[in-house]
Amino acid sequence: MGRIAILPDAVADQIAAGEVVERPASVVKELVENALDAGASEIRVSVDGGGRTRIAVADDGDGMDRDDAVLAVERHATSKIRVSADLTGVRSYGFRGEALPAIASVSHLTIETAPARGEAGTVIVVRGGRMDAVHAATRQAGTSVTVERLFFNTPARRKFLRTPRTEARAAQEALAVLALARLDVAFRLESDARLVLDAPRAADLQERVRQLFGSDLAEQLLPVEGHAGGISVEGLVQRPADARPAGRRTHLFVNGRPFRDPFIVRAAEAGYRGTIPAGVRPSLVLRIELPGDQVDVNVHPAKLEVRFRDRFAIERVVEHVVRQALVPLAAASQLGSGGDGPPGGGGWTPGALDPTVGVGGREVTVPLEFFAPDAARPPDRTARRRALQVFDTFLLLETADAVAIIDQHSAHERVLFERAMASLASGEAAAQRLLLPATVRLAAAELEAVQAHRELLERIGYEAEPFGGDAMILHSVPNPHPRFDAQRCFEELAADLARNRFGALANRLERFAATFACRAAVKAGEPLDAREIEELLERLFACTLPPHDVHGRPSIVQLPRHEIERRFGRA
Repeated sequence: MGRIAILPDAVADQIAAGEVVERPASVVKELVENALDAGASEIRVSVDGGGRTRIAVADDGDGMDRDDAVLAVERHATSKIRVSADLTGVRSYGFRGEALPAIASVSHLTIETAPARGEAGTVIVVRGGRMDAVHAATRQAGTSVTVERLFFNTPARRKFLRTPRTEARAAQEALAVLALARLDVAFRLESDARLVLDAPRAADLQERVRQLFGSDLAEQLLPVEGHAGGISVEGLVQRPADARPAGRRTHLFVNGRPFRDPFIVRAAEAGYRGTIPAGVRPSLVLRIELPGDQVDVNVHPAKLEVRFRDRFAIERVVEHVVRQALVPLAAASQLGSGGDGPPGGGGWTPGALDPTVGVGGREVTVPLEFFAPDAARPPDRTARRRALQVFDTFLLLETADAVAIIDQHSAHERVLFERAMASLASGEAAAQRLLLPATVRLAAAELEAVQAHRELLERIGYEAEPFGGDAMILHSVPNPHPRFDAQRCFEELAADLARNRFGALANRLERFAATFACRAAVKAGEPLDAREIEELLERLFACTLPPHDVHGRPSIVQLPRHEIERRFGRA
């Protein structure tokens, strides 16, 4: 006999099942996708024994007549594709023509369906891939699919299933992902007769997240939206202060289809650069829309991966829109129990301070311009807000919907960091020439490091030259604020450089600028007068990311007005 043989249909079906039906959650995903493609507005799912014993999916979509129902369990049967060109830009979920026969080959499958035009319903029963019965039935329009004894004829695969609780949780997650994709559809899931998910049609994505994952997560999310080059990205991303090292959620959709892509996730995380500590992973839900010919969704049996024609363009847009979402005051950390969600609308604008209200009328004795370079936009003094310093460390600022609590050191760090980055990029630093050069003594390793990084130091305002032995002479120094100790900052930077704290070239400039900003910023415990407070806040809110310091911590924490009112019994 020859070595090559055609596989029997039963074996081929079980191989196909192995590609698209890995576990009960896969069955739920495939059947719910079929229901969505049938135009369902309400989908009800129930699982028993984690899906090992029974899975049932019922919908109110377009049902099938008898002939279509019989064809639906045949391999390569589909209502979505006619020619190969239809695969380009396909928008449906269930075009594979493999899911139903694959499921039927490893289970006891029953389909009950009826079209909306009043024709008789049909019941089809398939056992292990073999058609067992076809008969008429009376039922309402729509389709119900029941899968029992999953993997009954493939014991090796059944042996590798997890506990019923774990499998039920995976089924719930599969349904939640599709619910995020289709806000216009109601979803319901029962596990062992217990309701575990109830998601009516949602007005927006944040409402859907609240239905699926709870109010705590929903209120930590910020809206994102942006468009460029035919690419549209919108969705929700987590506030940096709420992100944690574990337990995050990442959900990606392209043209309405869920998919996985670690590079897109990394692009989104790049938008958080400088706002979260290392190891922290924010939750995000991003929906990408682009022309159908720019993405191939047919590269994975379970359709979990896609291929983009211009991946880098998409990553750039994703990073940009995430970065922009972290700019407003709404991105600042929130205090309180949450209640009706984060405050919206009115925030602080540059110049929106009353300079007569502050810390007791101390005189201003230094030029305020030392705090930072010119703001990116001119002050708007039409809407004044009150600010004051407490504990010589924090600034309290009234906004339209909250009290913003600002760490003066972190805020000044942000201002100086962006100033330093601009200086490093342009080579033009704000510096002052010393009338009497200062002598600094350094260790040998520090001297060598300063020499190696001389250009970086000059770009932020330090002009230094060797003076023999362990000494260096400072001729010019930065001038970020009147209390700045230029010599001490130089010594600390030299020590940091000697310890090679700035890493690879990709992050070296940012780390250097962040270290300089930390050393140079006003410290906690330093009293500021009213005009200094005003100047610092104006410069802070002219920055690109005012709510976040350069170490991945918040520079602003908000106490929402509704939380204050709740505490005093006014809510």
